[in-house]
Amino acid sequence: MSSTVKPSHEEEEYFARQEIEARKALAEKVREDMHATELENLKKLHLNHCAKCGFEMHPVLFKGVTIEKCPNCGGIFLDAGELEQLAGKQDGFVSSVLGLFKF
Repeated sequence: MSSTVKPSHEEEEYFARQEIEARKALAEKVREDMHATELENLKKLHLNHCAKCGFEMHPVLFKGVTIEKCPNCGGIFLDAGELEQLAGKQDGFVSSVLGLFKF
């Protein structure tokens, strides 16, 4: 004859904690996936658009460097390293300006 043994209170708490942790992990994964999707959508929405006015930026060759320029407001976007290419490797002003943007 088998007896029905009620699980102990500690066992119930253990399995309840396991369930809570599994649900937390799932919620975190969903949040991370949503965040990655949102970032990708933002990138697609804003890629090659002016940060100031939102118009589409156009590539322009300037002193041998292809930069992006806004036809609406005249804003200019430089990719990493393009400021050094345009200004040259100099101690002083360019280095101090670049130092403002390094963390």
